[in-house]
Amino acid sequence: MPIAELTQPERDALLNDNPGWTLREDGKAITRTFTFADFNEAFGFMTRVALHADKADHHPEWFNVYNRVEMTLTTHDAGGLSKRDADMAAFIAGIV
Repeated sequence: MPIAELTQPERDALLNDNPGWTLREDGKAITRTFTFADFNEAFGFMTRVALHADKADHHPEWFNVYNRVEMTLTTHDAGGLSKRDADMAAFIAGIV
């Protein structure tokens, strides 16, 4: 079964429900930068997200330098944002 791309109202709700995320200019992804006290905290965060992502079979695009993690959520199979991204953003909100 194909994965549905979020509608505009669903994208708006995703952003309203998850402060700190920004809609990418093309509307196909959300991005956020997380800053932690040090590398260990940043890596611990990435580890928790990675374990959840593996179970959910939905993996973020990310970049880490020392205490900073830049993350992008999108669903390639949907051609943009999907419920999987909303679920991942909600999970992340619960651990930061």
